[in-house]
Amino acid sequence: MSWQTYVDEHLMCDIDGQPGHCLKAAAIIGHDGSVWAQSASFPPFKAEEVTGIMNDFNEPGYLAPTGLFLGGVKYMVIQGEPGAVIRGKKGSGGVTIKKTTQALIFGVYEEPVAPGQCNMIVERLGDYLIDQGL
Repeated sequence: MSWQTYVDEHLMCDIDGQPGHCLKAAAIIGHDGSVWAQSASFPPFKAEEVTGIMNDFNEPGYLAPTGLFLGGVKYMVIQGEPGAVIRGKKGSGGVTIKKTTQALIFGVYEEPVAPGQCNMIVERLGDYLIDQGL
């Protein structure tokens, strides 16, 4: 299966079978910032944004003082799982990032998608890839 198929069929899928009820954007990005696959709506991001995210995985709390930036948008860092999941919130939307052995799985959501729905989609795929050694 191609990386793009994971994004299209597993991250950007309809949630709970409701057409149009899906993540706003999603991507699979290597730890080095290289894009493996992304939705057309995923924001162009800067290398230093991925560096900051990787620093937070290696040193939990690193992003708390400054916030998490993705595509120039600032998210407030909220509870996650140190070293495994980073969650950010902005208004009624947010972002979930799951770290696997080789990649970062990104899910960006807006209402009507709930934070827990985004977390479940992103973390489920991340856990599967970890189980596959990826």
